[in-house]
Amino acid sequence: MRLAGAGTLFYKEVLRFWKVAFQTIAAPVLTAVMYLLIFGHVLEDRVQVFQGVGYTSFLIPGLVMMSVLQNAFANSSSSLIQSKITGNLVFLLVSPLSHWAWFAAYVGASVARGLVVGLGVFLVTVWFAPPAFAEPWWIIVFAALGAGMLGGLGLIAGLWAEKFDQMAAFQNFIIMPMTFLSGVFYSVKSLPPVWQTASHLNPFFYMIDGFRRGFFGHSDVSPWFSLAVVGTAFVVVSAVALRLLASGYKLRQ
Repeated sequence: MRLAGAGTLFYKEVLRFWKVAFQTIAAPVLTAVMYLLIFGHVLEDRVQVFQGVGYTSFLIPGLVMMSVLQNAFANSSSSLIQSKITGNLVFLLVSPLSHWAWFAAYVGASVARGLVVGLGVFLVTVWFAPPAFAEPWWIIVFAALGAGMLGGLGLIAGLWAEKFDQMAAFQNFIIMPMTFLSGVFYSVKSLPPVWQTASHLNPFFYMIDGFRRGFFGHSDVSPWFSLAVVGTAFVVVSAVALRLLASGYKLRQ
């Protein structure tokens, strides 16, 4: 009974981003390809992170995971803030949906969008450097957990924000810096010690590092430690999001 109606709301949220797929799917794929063309062309012959792995091959998993995370966050956060501003959130508030159903639908749709965009980025960029799949189970685990965590974080941001400016600030000053400083374009081992320490405090680093482990069998830290960090972060974010939904935080004003 807690999840009654979740399937319908999930379907509505998937349709919401699918109907504007050129903006929500094609545009992020194009952005990732541009990153690959620029950074791959400039650094291919200058940087080698793992033995026998070219820089372009190293970069592709990072770009895929970055796209998954950013689009999972964007889906739930943009949906809630748009519903607040346009006033159609009232139609959900009068329905007998539990906070569990809200959470499952919004986060589920965010995971769906994140994985679709990530798959699109992979299919387009794989032609530049066909990857290996050394330990593919890590790819699935970290992609799903990372998308789920960012979907929950987007839910929190969407509940907190009251206008698009606040949402933009959350994304520009929190999500973007944490994503770009997570090792997408480099190995943290190449950083000075103080920045290595700072990177290890960033949960996004463990998502990227664990995800990349699935392709090359190499990582900066143990994938089991990364799994523990990401799993804990997912549980914490989910608990906060569920608590805010249960209390009706900024939903009924």
